[in-house]
Amino acid sequence: MIISILFKNNKKAYYTISLFTVLSVFVSCSKNKEIETRELPFKTQMKKQFVEDISLAIASLDSASGSLHNVQEHFLESRKYFKKMEPILSSLDTENYGFLNQPNITKVEEEDFTDIKVKNPSGYQVLEEEIFADKMDSIAVKKHLNLVSNRLKLIKKNIHFNHLKQYHFLWLLRKSFIRVAVTGITGFDSPVLENSLEESKIVYQSLKTYLSIFKNSFKNKTLYEDWNSEIDETIQDLNGNFNTFDRYHFIKNHTHKQLELWNQVVEDWNVTFPFELAIKNDAISLFTPSTFNLTYFSDRNTGKTTPEKIALGKKLFYDTQLSSDKKISCATCHHPDKAFTDGMKTSTGVTRNAPTLLYAALQKAFFYDKRAGSLEGQIIAVVKNENEFHTDLETLEKAISTDSSYMKDFSIAYPNQKITNTKIRNALANYIRSLTPFNSKFDRNINNKEKSLTQNEINGFNLFNGKAKCATCHFAPVFNGTVPPDYKESEVELIGVPEKNDTLNATISNDLGRYYVYNTPERKHFFKTSTVRNVSITGPYMHNGVYNTLQEVMDFYNRGGGIGIGIHEELQTLPPDKLNLSQREINDIIDFMTSLEDNNTKYKSEKNITSIN
Repeated sequence: MIISILFKNNKKAYYTISLFTVLSVFVSCSKNKEIETRELPFKTQMKKQFVEDISLAIASLDSASGSLHNVQEHFLESRKYFKKMEPILSSLDTENYGFLNQPNITKVEEEDFTDIKVKNPSGYQVLEEEIFADKMDSIAVKKHLNLVSNRLKLIKKNIHFNHLKQYHFLWLLRKSFIRVAVTGITGFDSPVLENSLEESKIVYQSLKTYLSIFKNSFKNKTLYEDWNSEIDETIQDLNGNFNTFDRYHFIKNHTHKQLELWNQVVEDWNVTFPFELAIKNDAISLFTPSTFNLTYFSDRNTGKTTPEKIALGKKLFYDTQLSSDKKISCATCHHPDKAFTDGMKTSTGVTRNAPTLLYAALQKAFFYDKRAGSLEGQIIAVVKNENEFHTDLETLEKAISTDSSYMKDFSIAYPNQKITNTKIRNALANYIRSLTPFNSKFDRNINNKEKSLTQNEINGFNLFNGKAKCATCHFAPVFNGTVPPDYKESEVELIGVPEKNDTLNATISNDLGRYYVYNTPERKHFFKTSTVRNVSITGPYMHNGVYNTLQEVMDFYNRGGGIGIGIHEELQTLPPDKLNLSQREINDIIDFMTSLEDNNTKYKSEKNITSIN
């Protein structure tokens, strides 16, 4: 009755009541929808969000393909949605993610002599370079727009979420924020626009969206709010200029904090993992000896690393009696006081520089040309090389099997097992796997154990991971070429290393590198990317020891690699542009790399063992 009077005598009141009624219905429906959404399984909610993002990514590419007039805007819009779905796609479909986010360089897959594939790249990085080139090739752009769009449509049709469990989400959450730290903020996948900081913000916002799906999984509601606050603060700190961004403090204050929060979520949700990936499930820092799961980087049948196996491997490592002339041991070319190198341009009897064995375990291929797929496989080559051990596995096995001291050591390291060349190689490999100290000045500082890094060293880290683009090949935290966060592949690169230290009449090194393994023309002069940890004491540098100082190395890169000194190799993977680093910036980068020198006191004391045997 009251409402009826208001309707007749007060139009304003009529409008207000009508609006209130509509809003009440809307709010009621929204709440019901929200409750309904919350009650959906998390995998259903994740798929819904993913499908929405991938659909918008596809629509933007198709709009660009239909008309190139606004191709840059459409590309950036599609790229935004690609980064939104990156946490899911990179975990659920690594192969297709790799296709969409691959560098603009020729990809070569070599399984054996009968299975070699040479593939031209495509994806968002290729599109970025094509679309934002000084002169755009419309035919090439349309081709890649269609390739990327079709790949996204294929993914949308075939991706599955039904198998997901909570631990899958936790893995993809961690993988995503680690990717931001070690490749995202380095410019790895935005080589032209250097739009990495903005894209990293998109990734974090996406993580926040996905995390909200699991809100009811949190027993500790404060922990959920802590995550939201941390993500908001991270996004805020990602504002800034690419070249001046403080990556050191970002990793120290955000990435490591997120690892700690992640472990708290594991405990809060009472999650157990069926196995470990490259990074251990309880890691709280990227820069410690306990960060990595060494088994992940090893052959399937290597077994568990034990102190007894390491001790046996160390004894074998320094034993000259294992070589044919009784004069050579592994330590002959890998001196502990030189970070397990020998300080020579090229080692005696071989044609390449001796690489450090520190952190050798944290890679997926061995030798400069990646001809060995495991540490055990590498040892076979050294044993058989006539300029090194010059023996064979059978003779090696026999020599050790008849040594009473070794018989005792083996019985302790490998109880109830025969002495075999497989076990010998495994023991040696286990010792090398133990050489991952992560105790440099840099490690101690980024882990808050001391405050001794200079501003120059911090500047050098930020330059290394930013303007200088070093970290697009030498990935933190190992600073080698094994690509994070999956760590499935150790990269080879063609950077144009010269035969001599000559910038006027330079010619490329006559060592063809990876080409010798399968004779693939597209792999001439390709070499594995080594670690720069301990680089201050591992010179001379490059596979042929052509550079004696880090200043010379930095000058080479600052010029644009081989192309910058007149060596024109079509497939050079190092960007040919000059870095335009000042001498002060170069010095800072060298200061940073010097801060990566480990406290090798423990290893240096081992060199005296050589004289015992």
